[in-house]
Amino acid sequence: MGTSRFAVVSAAVAVTLLGSSLTPAAAAPVLGPVAVGSGGAVVSDTPESTAAGLRILRAGGTAADAAVAVAATLGVTDPYVAGLGGGGYLVYYDARTRSVHTIDGRETAPAAAGADLFLDPATGQPLAFPAAVTSGLSVGVPGMLATWQQALARWGRFRLADDLRPAVDVAERGFRVTETLREQTRQNAARFAQFSSTSALFLPGGQLPEVGTTLRNPDLAATYRQIGREGITALYGGPIGADVVRTVHELPLAPGATLRPRPGLMQLRDLATYRALPVAPTHVNYRGYDVYGMVPSSSGGSTVGESLNILGNFALGEMSRAQALHHYLEATRLAFADRNRYVGDPAYTDVPLAGLLSPGFGRQRACLIDPAHALTSPVAPGDPAAGAGGCTPAGPVQARQPDGETHTNHFVVTDRWGNVASYTNTIEQLGGSGIVVPHRGFLLNNELTDFDFTPLQPGVPDPNLPAAGKRPRSSMSPTIVLRDGRPWLALGSPGGATIITTVLQVLVNRIDFGMTLPQAIAAPRASQRNSTTTQAEPGFLADPAVPELQRLGQRFTVNTTSPLDPSITIPPDIGVAAGLEFLGHGKVLAAGEPVRRGGTSAGVVVPRG
Repeated sequence: MGTSRFAVVSAAVAVTLLGSSLTPAAAAPVLGPVAVGSGGAVVSDTPESTAAGLRILRAGGTAADAAVAVAATLGVTDPYVAGLGGGGYLVYYDARTRSVHTIDGRETAPAAAGADLFLDPATGQPLAFPAAVTSGLSVGVPGMLATWQQALARWGRFRLADDLRPAVDVAERGFRVTETLREQTRQNAARFAQFSSTSALFLPGGQLPEVGTTLRNPDLAATYRQIGREGITALYGGPIGADVVRTVHELPLAPGATLRPRPGLMQLRDLATYRALPVAPTHVNYRGYDVYGMVPSSSGGSTVGESLNILGNFALGEMSRAQALHHYLEATRLAFADRNRYVGDPAYTDVPLAGLLSPGFGRQRACLIDPAHALTSPVAPGDPAAGAGGCTPAGPVQARQPDGETHTNHFVVTDRWGNVASYTNTIEQLGGSGIVVPHRGFLLNNELTDFDFTPLQPGVPDPNLPAAGKRPRSSMSPTIVLRDGRPWLALGSPGGATIITTVLQVLVNRIDFGMTLPQAIAAPRASQRNSTTTQAEPGFLADPAVPELQRLGQRFTVNTTSPLDPSITIPPDIGVAAGLEFLGHGKVLAAGEPVRRGGTSAGVVVPRG
C-alpha cells in the first residue's frame, strides 16, 4: 500500500485535496477534447473524472494514483460502463525503470461454473443472449478494486482512501445529467425497471432523468468510504462482498417485474480468492515503434500486434487510400480468425502467443491478401507454429462469430515524472447485468457472457468456453507505444470487439497516414472482424475510397440497434478513443473525442501552447 498523502505533500495542499470541496480553480478546470501542456495529463469520458485525475496529479500523485481516482469517479459519472462491479486491464509505463508492465484485472467465473454455464438445463440449448445478460448467471467475480490496490502498491504514492476521495465528493454532491447519460438510460430503461435497486438509482420517480438535473449516489460514496477504512477485503470476502453475493442469488426484482432472470453461482469464497494478475505485456515493433499491449486473457494485444505484423509487410503510406484501407480491413479479417481460434485464458488453454506475434506468422497471413479482391469470411485460422511457412488456406470455414462486450471506457494518464497509465474498464454491456447492488450504488457486470456459450466451430477446440475460475476472453486493448525507448503514444478505446480495430486504425492513421493524434481519433471508423460485412460509421461510408472498396468486394453495414433489444436504436459510433502523445521536453498532447459519446474530456496540469 502507498504511503499516506501527508508524507508527500504540503499541509496546505493536503487540506485542499482531502476537504469536502475543491477550490474553484480545481473544481472547474478548462477541459475540452484536446489539451496541450506539462506536469501531467488526463483524458477520460467525463469532465468530473478528468478533473479528479488532475486533482490528484496536482497534489503530487503518480499516474497510478490518478488512474485510481479517474476510474473511481467514472464509477459515479459513467456508471453504465464501468465501476466497482466490473474489471479491466492496465498497461503502465514506469519511468523509473523505463519499462512497461500490465495488470490483468479481468473478472473470473465462480468455482461452481462449468462449460454448460449458459445452456438451458431443460433443453440443452444455449440461452438467448439477452436472457443470459440480464441475470445473476452472467456476473463474474469483479477485478476492478484488486487492480487499483495492486497498482497503488507498485507505483502509487498515496493511500487508496485518498485516491478515492474525489469520487466520494462527486458521488455526494452529484453531477449534471448529460444528454449522453439520459440516452444511455433510455436504452436500458425497460430492464432497469425490472430491479428495484436499479430503478431507484437511475429512474427517479420511475422516469428518465432530465438533462441538466443532478444525479447523486450517496450509497456509492458510503461504499467508497468503507473501502477506504477497511481496505479491499471489504469487497473480497467482507461485508460488501456479502452484499454482492446476496444480490446475485436473491435478485432485487421490482414489484410487478415481468422478467424472471436466473440467479447466479458466485459465493463469498470466489471473491475472497480473487487475484489481479501482474503479467508481461505483448510487444511488436511496427515501423520502428515499440507497441505494448495486453496478453491473454485479453485478445487485444495479440490481435492488434498480429494485425500490425501483417500490415508491416506493405507500404501503406505509398498506396492509394482505397488500397491502404483494403489492406487494413483484410489484416483484421485474418487476425480475428486467429483470435477466435487460439486466444483464451492461458491458465486453461495453450495460447500460442509467441507464434501469433512473430513477424514470420505476419508474413504467412499477409500473403493471403489479394489487392484485387476481398477474402470471403469467415476465413480459416492460420498455423502460428509454421511461422512464415507458406500461405494457409483462406477458407471460408463454418464458424459462428462470438457475442462480445459492447461498452467499456478507456482513459489515459501521465504524471510529472513521465509515468503513463493506459487503462480500460468495463462491466460489459451498456448497463452490465442491469442489477445494482442494493444500498451499495454500483451495477454488477455481465462479463461471463463474453464466454462462448458453445464451440464456435463444430469439431474444433474452443479456447473460450466457461470453466471454474476462468477469465473470459476480452477485446480490451490498452496500448503504450515507445519510440527510442521513451513513451510516444498511449491510447485505447471502448467498443467490445471493435476496440481492437479502433486502436489499430488510430495507429495506422497516425503512423502511416500522417494524421495528427486528434485527427486520427476523430476520423471515421470501420471494423472488419472476420464477418461477411464490415461494421462502419456513416462518416466512413462517405469516404471517396468506399466505392472502390466495394468493387474489391468489401461490404459494409451500419449498426444502429441494441444487441439486447432490436427495437432500441443506438448511435452508430464505433469506439470512443482516448490518447496521449509525448512531444518532448515534458510537453504532452492529450486528445479525446470531439463528438462520439457526446464528446470526452482532456486536461493538463499546466496548460501551454
